[in-house]
Amino acid sequence: MKTKAAILHEPGKDWEVEEIELGDPIEGEVQVRLAASGLCHSDEHLRTGATPMAIYPAVGGHEGAGVVTKVGPGVTGISEGDHVVLTFIPGCGRCRACAQGMQNLCDAGAGLLSGEAISGGYRINYQGKPVAPMCLLGTFAPYVTVNQASVQTIEKDIPLDKAALLGCGVSTGWGTATEIGGTRTGDTVVVMGCGGVGINAVQGAAAAGARYVVAVDPVEFKRSKAEELGATHTFATMEEAHAAVGELTWGQLADNVLICIGETTGEHLQPALSMTKKGGQVVVTGMGRADQIDAQVSLFELTLLQKRLQGAIFGGVSPRTQIPRLLEHYRNGTLKLDELVTTEYSLEDINTGYADMMAGKNLRGIIRYTEADY
Repeated sequence: MKTKAAILHEPGKDWEVEEIELGDPIEGEVQVRLAASGLCHSDEHLRTGATPMAIYPAVGGHEGAGVVTKVGPGVTGISEGDHVVLTFIPGCGRCRACAQGMQNLCDAGAGLLSGEAISGGYRINYQGKPVAPMCLLGTFAPYVTVNQASVQTIEKDIPLDKAALLGCGVSTGWGTATEIGGTRTGDTVVVMGCGGVGINAVQGAAAAGARYVVAVDPVEFKRSKAEELGATHTFATMEEAHAAVGELTWGQLADNVLICIGETTGEHLQPALSMTKKGGQVVVTGMGRADQIDAQVSLFELTLLQKRLQGAIFGGVSPRTQIPRLLEHYRNGTLKLDELVTTEYSLEDINTGYADMMAGKNLRGIIRYTEADY
């Protein structure tokens, strides 16, 4: 079928909305008509070249939810008409990581930036050339053809435009605090960066019973939203936060410092490490450049105070476990989804959406697809 998509022809350029050719699902694949796609900072990394794709052009987008319109042969547990969330980490269910309950580390994830489908080949073409979809999804298009390993069915009472956020930002942030972070009742948690991921780390830490949830962000709007969604204290800088955390904890400092900055660098590590208590943990969820290898930490402090530096992808949780669990939190009011969507955009306004994100105007912007897009 012919549809449109936001295409990146090469790194450093703007997104361009072009007509593409989308293939029908083959063995193990489904086609989904999307209701919405989230505008995540990771796609800005794709645009700048900080995260390189194997081939160009590329279709961006890795947060989406919609309705299944076609089902290929061999697909099990998914039917036409099902409501689904697309997960940016596929789960094959057979590799060692999946078998151990770590679907977020599925071996199929090795191809996220290759552009080649799990079943082989390419499902998107532009003027006769193969197109790479971001994270095997490419949700900056009203229709996608994806492997069933990237699809999670959900109940039909959940608004699809809000459910789309569970495919990356919400699940990643919440899990950063609750799973990788292991927040417990009475803990002190510091969240660095309160965008689409960090704001949900705030929500997760608060829901897990943290005594103090300290949000650090230079943007006043995001600090205000963090207070609405569970932060007990907010600060513009780590220097301001460090002094306050020391006073709040009688010098013990934080159990966890969660780095959720959209563009994380080696310079962010040491301030976080210095704010953790003895035996405390720094969790790095924010994305750095693929070619960046510098990490500025005090090895003296890391060793003698037995602190930990831990990476995290998808919050350390299997999507098939986390998404249904978070939907229950949404139903009972523990997780706020509606409040996360600051602005809705058309696909044609995608560059405006990312400009707003970079200017600190949004917690999460979304592309909402309408009848005119189908």
